[in-house]
Amino acid sequence: MATERNYRQEYKDFHGKPAQVAARAERNAARTEMGLKVGDSREVDHKVPLSQGGSNSTRNLRVVSQAENRSKGAGKK
Repeated sequence: MATERNYRQEYKDFHGKPAQVAARAERNAARTEMGLKVGDSREVDHKVPLSQGGSNSTRNLRVVSQAENRSKGAGKK
């Protein structure tokens, strides 16, 4: 018989790590900068991804649909 997974603990262990907290703060800062509110289905796209040295300056941000942003992926321009 398999042991039941503790999803709550798995979530806490992953999302509580400093790297994840920092990444979430970066995303939230970008959303605030572009004026997106909680519940808005649109996303902020970084023209130059943060992972490639991009910033949260307004020159590097644009508001796009979730589908468009997810299709782009990190690293594509």
